[in-house]
Amino acid sequence: MTFHKEGYTSLALTVLFIFVLNALISFYFPDAHVVKWIVYILSFLLFLIIVQFFRSPILHISKNESHVLCPADGKVVVIEETDEPEFLKDRRIQLSVFMSPVNVHVNRNPISGVIKYFKYHPGKYLVAWHPKSSTENERTTVVTENSEGTQVLFRQIAGALARRIVWYVKEGDVVEQGQQFGFIKFGSRVDIFLPLGTKINVELNQVVKGGRTVLAELTNNVALPDETSDVVNETIPDHTEPLTDEHGEETLVIEHDIEKEQPTAKKKPVVKPAPAKKPAAKTAATPKAVKKNDKK
Repeated sequence: MTFHKEGYTSLALTVLFIFVLNALISFYFPDAHVVKWIVYILSFLLFLIIVQFFRSPILHISKNESHVLCPADGKVVVIEETDEPEFLKDRRIQLSVFMSPVNVHVNRNPISGVIKYFKYHPGKYLVAWHPKSSTENERTTVVTENSEGTQVLFRQIAGALARRIVWYVKEGDVVEQGQQFGFIKFGSRVDIFLPLGTKINVELNQVVKGGRTVLAELTNNVALPDETSDVVNETIPDHTEPLTDEHGEETLVIEHDIEKEQPTAKKKPVVKPAPAKKPAAKTAATPKAVKKNDKK
């Protein structure tokens, strides 16, 4: 655990205030021991509040291209499908994390990639959970594109107490997942806009941790072939260049006409039935000559 650089000025002013207050109490009320102890206790509590607010935990972040890390500590207050009109101009899933004054207010990159868009918007200071705070409050808008071409938009939004937003990125910067990209002082909100179809891993009112909680998992939208289609379109390559063998010599390509080469089936000769023979006409039998035996 370390003390964030954005709190150096606040810590110095707090220490100065405590020192002056206790010096005045000791000078003007030297015998008011009860008052002194009350002031001591209040001074110590004020010091602890400033230290815990600007604390910056040291994290060992496991980077994952498909994971979307939570950008800040807090509680999930919005999960809904909505339009993003500023840069993406399409339908998105919006997740909003509210940070109370007791949360760590370090803001971390939800994904790795290149900063494609950044803009600071001056505005109002509505309470951070107000529906219009995302579009009317003081805020910054950051769009990061990962190596797969997926763009994620996220916003730092100032609240009623947070009157200062700090950022460390600009367009064209290459950022790492979990790396600090900004800081918001004294209560605020962070919105993140994800592509439709993203798997959401958190629920409303869930307490989340910046750089540790995986808010969602990105999915690659790959067009799959229509399973109901039985027709397969195959492209036959057209060899406009001469083919060569492994020694670099041209290969003779002989085209065959399949239809001509297919042997024609030999037709079996048709055997005509022989005409039936007419029965021959019967002739009268010739009587045989009978030899008479001469009687001797």
